[in-house]
Amino acid sequence: MKKKSAEQLETEIRRHNELYFQKHQPEISDYEFDRLVERLRTLKPDSPVLREIPSDGARLKESGIKVRHVTPMLSLDKCYQEEDLQDWAEKFSGDLVATPKIDGCAVELRYDGAGRLILGATRGDGMVGEDITLNVRMIEGIPAKISSGPVEIRGEIYMSLSVFQKRKEEGFSNPRNLAAGAIKQKDPNKTKEYELSFFGYDVLGVACATELEKFRQLKAWKIPTVEIIEVPRDDMKSAYDYFLKKREQHDYETDGVVYKANLVSEQQRLNFTAHHPRYAIAYKFQGDSGETILKDVEWSVSRTGTITPVGIVEPVELSGAMVSRVSLHNLGLMKQLGLRRGSKVLMMRRGGVIPKLESVVRAGEGAAIVVPAHCPSCEAPTEVREDFLYCTNTKGCRRTQVAELEHFIKAIECDGFGDKLIAQLYDAGLVQDPADFFSLQQGDLLELDRMGETLAAKLLHNVAEKKKIPLDVFLRALAIRELAKHTSKILAQEFRTLEGVLRVTEEELSAIHTIGPVIAKEVVEGLKRKKGLIERLLKHVAVVGVGSPRPGAEGAETAPLQGRKFLFTGSLETMTRGEAEKKVEALGGEMASGVTKDLDYLVTGAEPGSKVEKAKKLQSKGGKVRVLSEAEWQKMLKLAD
Repeated sequence: MKKKSAEQLETEIRRHNELYFQKHQPEISDYEFDRLVERLRTLKPDSPVLREIPSDGARLKESGIKVRHVTPMLSLDKCYQEEDLQDWAEKFSGDLVATPKIDGCAVELRYDGAGRLILGATRGDGMVGEDITLNVRMIEGIPAKISSGPVEIRGEIYMSLSVFQKRKEEGFSNPRNLAAGAIKQKDPNKTKEYELSFFGYDVLGVACATELEKFRQLKAWKIPTVEIIEVPRDDMKSAYDYFLKKREQHDYETDGVVYKANLVSEQQRLNFTAHHPRYAIAYKFQGDSGETILKDVEWSVSRTGTITPVGIVEPVELSGAMVSRVSLHNLGLMKQLGLRRGSKVLMMRRGGVIPKLESVVRAGEGAAIVVPAHCPSCEAPTEVREDFLYCTNTKGCRRTQVAELEHFIKAIECDGFGDKLIAQLYDAGLVQDPADFFSLQQGDLLELDRMGETLAAKLLHNVAEKKKIPLDVFLRALAIRELAKHTSKILAQEFRTLEGVLRVTEEELSAIHTIGPVIAKEVVEGLKRKKGLIERLLKHVAVVGVGSPRPGAEGAETAPLQGRKFLFTGSLETMTRGEAEKKVEALGGEMASGVTKDLDYLVTGAEPGSKVEKAKKLQSKGGKVRVLSEAEWQKMLKLAD
């Protein structure tokens, strides 16, 4: 049988889509349909038909009449760092707008030429949703008729927090889950009983030049909208801070801030990926937040000599845990916020660590916070440089020295040396700088409290295992300001050996993308200050540069993955992504920042996302990238090792 062309496949897939979703008269099985989709994906990975069907060819099977969205109703791309937000905004021109991201259920509303509501549909998989017209007619805020049409309105159905409080006993964990069930009730009158609400956030089919015009049109139709504000490009995080501060005042749940290009012309130019619109992004709140009262401030000394304020607050529950301490960032920000004892503050817990102070809700009437004139660890005088408070005795400050030892041992991942043990070693005079770890003897360790022969032998074995250290890890372990994971990897990749790194000038380093003059100055001067420590360490350890023998290798064997770039996407089954990256780097490979022409291998786990499509698109244009499953990648490692 003659194989079908891409054009024939497109025609056939569209026909079967119509038979399945609109006429409900499928002629082929789901398996056969999926085979057609996969064949088209191979022949023509950028085919628009692939964006018209549920991802991977899977088709909705839940009950209810299906509705195909005329324009894809896709999820938003997400970011969690201001740098990522800035990178996204560089892709278009014009100003931006921001709105709070409502944690509800996205829906599509269609009005006919007479302005009558004729259809309501869920988002579904973004391409096909479910008809809930009778149910949306029961929701306050969704008008049965507007002044003009035809038009499509998109928005969020949600349950207000005040209504949710009355229904918590139904066993739902949050308002969104309860709202999702309410809009699919078979009896529309039951939907009405749930007292759902609606916010509109987009209009299709009306000639609007900007997002702001769309919102004005929604208000003219008397459709409720979320608050929208214009955002300055040079201070985009101000919108995040603004909506985060208002989060506790809302009668609905928000989980971030949605940023959009304001110009519709730019939106049309940017268009969509297979998964999200390129002209919008959600800057997500990163944890549970809550308000409490600042009782006092403690001062913590870091390995760099920076003295950081830590707030002591009235206990508050965040992310399921009671917390009583909050990071106040630095001296400059603490002063800028006007913190006093008794201030009411908004704090957020991110990733299970100590919460961060986000804003001051109400100024306190208590005593002002006194900035210490002496280091709380060594009593040396302090000094203020820009926004930070420093101990002036970093070389003699016990806390600074112990913190530097803690940083080193964690950076090289040497197990067994907890913070209390490191403090004991320092106080006993056994370890005064990182090089001393490699001179420890069993007799030295046995003199410490609660130290037995078995534990001592294990600790010495762990130290011996770290006598070969990858270049980027070695650099990171030196505790130089601005020489963290990102910069150390760049230095290792660019200059290959420790000797090459030590020769680098500020001008050479600042010319590298993402480094810049400030970081370059800190790194170069820091390496000069650490010259003595580096020399002492090199008496005990070998630094493995890129292309040098890898840890554990004998002789001059070169790293088998040298010069090859890898990228991981999706959830790996056998290890974390961080562990996988370390395996690649240990064999001389490099981690890529994205799917680019320089990428050699894209390793896919479960739910890999859009990177696979990008890689296939590169392949179709002659790119060298290969897509590997986790099992294929594991096999490659075994052959390389």
